[in-house]
Amino acid sequence: MMKKWTLPFALLVLVSLWGLVPTVTPAPNPEQPINTGDTAWMLAAAGLVLLMTPGLAFFYGGMVRFKNVVSTMLQSFIALGIVSVLWVVVGFSLAFGDSFGGIVGNPTTFMMFNNVGLATHPDLSPTIPFALFALFQLKFAIITPALITGGFAERIRFSSFILFITLFCLFIYAPLAHWTWHPEGFLRKWGVLDFAGGTVVHISAGFAALAGAMVLGRRKDHGKEHAPYNIPFILLGTGLLWFGWFGFNAGSALGANELAASAFMNTNTASAAAMLAWVFFDGMTGKKPSALGACIGAVVGLVAITPAAGFVTVGQSLFIGTIAAVISNLAVRVKTRSSLDDTLDVFPCHGLGGIVGMIATGIFAKDVGLFYGQTQTFMYHLLGLAIVSVFTFGGSWLLYKFTALLIPIRVRPEFETEGLDVSQHSEKANDVENIFHSVTHKNGRTAAKEYYEEELL
Repeated sequence: MMKKWTLPFALLVLVSLWGLVPTVTPAPNPEQPINTGDTAWMLAAAGLVLLMTPGLAFFYGGMVRFKNVVSTMLQSFIALGIVSVLWVVVGFSLAFGDSFGGIVGNPTTFMMFNNVGLATHPDLSPTIPFALFALFQLKFAIITPALITGGFAERIRFSSFILFITLFCLFIYAPLAHWTWHPEGFLRKWGVLDFAGGTVVHISAGFAALAGAMVLGRRKDHGKEHAPYNIPFILLGTGLLWFGWFGFNAGSALGANELAASAFMNTNTASAAAMLAWVFFDGMTGKKPSALGACIGAVVGLVAITPAAGFVTVGQSLFIGTIAAVISNLAVRVKTRSSLDDTLDVFPCHGLGGIVGMIATGIFAKDVGLFYGQTQTFMYHLLGLAIVSVFTFGGSWLLYKFTALLIPIRVRPEFETEGLDVSQHSEKANDVENIFHSVTHKNGRTAAKEYYEEELL
């Protein structure tokens, strides 16, 4: 156990020592001054986006069984640390450094945040400190691998997970962000629109989760229904995600302006419509309306409006949220009847939600969408979707396989039965023995044993 963690600790020490080397900090440009209003809003927006990752931890943690709550939530939290360090060292440079043919950034341009200072950047952050732009983008890079964890929840080794998300950020996320958001990125030059990460974040996470579910295989007891550990956790997580998403989408305007207000309005409207559509569709098809369904629907709406938030009208956002919820709902039902064990439905909800949003952006984007009689943007969106889908699924599949060559990627069967909280972290979400004795005292030992085995495990 000790030897396994020696290498990552040594790497962190080396990076820390490297950080002592002085870096270049550009001086403020008097011809392009900081806008204090934009800066204040972007500081708040960056904080809101960061809040989404703990929100996701509660959202996912409430869905799994109690024996995997700590491990599931920790996978989101640990991304805060890993991706933050990677981003400073080289990730931001790969995403936004000088372009190599529109494919990836030069890793030396902003390595160790060299040349990332408090001055504005003429192309990327014309009214706010460039460092603030870099930190805002960091929050998107953090939540993307955290989203993936729902696809392989309850069966991945913690050490393998750390290696995979490191590779994913460097080889999948950073190039994809460069394609889409860098001025020289080839998707951006084609006119592919992704206002706040429907393609970069949600489609990539959805396909990576799908690949992970396939590579890791099904859980031992896949097919057996398990009640979510904590519905209030899911409600809390949804509330935090919804709240943080205003920074995610409205913050992508990069200023306190009309575009931010429009994105804010569209974000809330799409999420509300999707939540209602999911609940009403469940009721119409014979299922009882549920808190879980309302939460999943709301998140699907947030996902679907993300690429379009700054490009569509409020009425169109209402339609996008509704149609995305119905499509994802049907996809979840199909997945449930299949052999695929995407534990928390990441691909049906985030992957398909992002796909619906990307296509809808090509249809409804103001002045350039299919709805306005233009075909070029829509066709490039379809081409971009095909490229991104193949790249993120195939690339993630290879990274999982590479990870498995270095470290066993799946926990042993007895550890899966025991739960990842104890086997991976020697922790528990609560005192199971006290719960068992409490139920025993109230209902008798036989009933308590059934409760323990069927509900908790």
